Amino acid sequence: MTAPLTFAPEVAQARRNGQPVVALESTIITHGMPWPQNLETALNAEAEVRSCGAVPATIAVMGGRIHIGLTGDELESLARAKDVAKLSRADLAACLATGATGATTVAATMIAAHLGGIAVFATGGIGGVHRGAESSFDISADLHELARTPLCVVAAGAKAILDLPKTLEVLETLGVPVIAHGQRDFPAFWSRSSDLPAPLSMESPDEIAAAHLMRRRLGLSGGQLVANPIPQDAEIPRAEIDPAIETALAEAAEGHIAAKSVTPFLLGRIFELTGGRSLDANIALVMNNARLGARIARAIVAQDRP
Repeated sequence: MTAPLTFAPEVAQARRNGQPVVALESTIITHGMPWPQNLETALNAEAEVRSCGAVPATIAVMGGRIHIGLTGDELESLARAKDVAKLSRADLAACLATGATGATTVAATMIAAHLGGIAVFATGGIGGVHRGAESSFDISADLHELARTPLCVVAAGAKAILDLPKTLEVLETLGVPVIAHGQRDFPAFWSRSSDLPAPLSMESPDEIAAAHLMRRRLGLSGGQLVANPIPQDAEIPRAEIDPAIETALAEAAEGHIAAKSVTPFLLGRIFELTGGRSLDANIALVMNNARLGARIARAIVAQDRP
């Protein structure tokens, strides 16, 4: 049996022509931002990918099919939709089987992109080890997906609401290469630096593409995480964002908010506490990652030719 994939016309043509394609997730549309910024951000991220010479493929589940790329009408419908399922590895098959509408997280987007023959995925920030995971065991499936599915994932590090040292430790244990782009520090989503050293550092998309292809040649399972710092003029310094994060975390604990509700709650509360600055920074880093993802995808195609 083959996976139920539907390719958008632009993506299908790119596959036929051997053009670089960059996968984009859809939970940022349904769970990460309010209307209409969610649609604007999705359209602008796709435009950034195109401007850098690649084809965007926003991924979502609709009508029992995994859509690899969405039309403009489909993007708007998803951006306006209510009660959309948030899909990770555990939920993907059930959502397809029931015909429900679902937005893909990092893990589910990686699975779908790999099924669609896509090598590069650009997102905002990956999930990771939540603070207090030693008692809650709340660790994102994104980390295990990075160890399992051979995609090059471009993100502004892990979301700063997480336990970043433990997230890096788990990635190391799972054998996932973590490559900081253009600096030696691991970025902290809204901030350029977490003050934690990244295990690896590379300056150019060509180097990153070569590392991805070498992993394939060696037969190594899993992908690599490219940690791309937010542009300097868009960052919120840690001295400013950390108090908002701590307040939001305390409120989540008091409200007994857990599981898949945690991240949307924290992001929404931090948006309020920062007067909207966190959303502006989030949009800027998504665009930055889309551009780098396109350049890496181009480099992979160029280097992978016989």
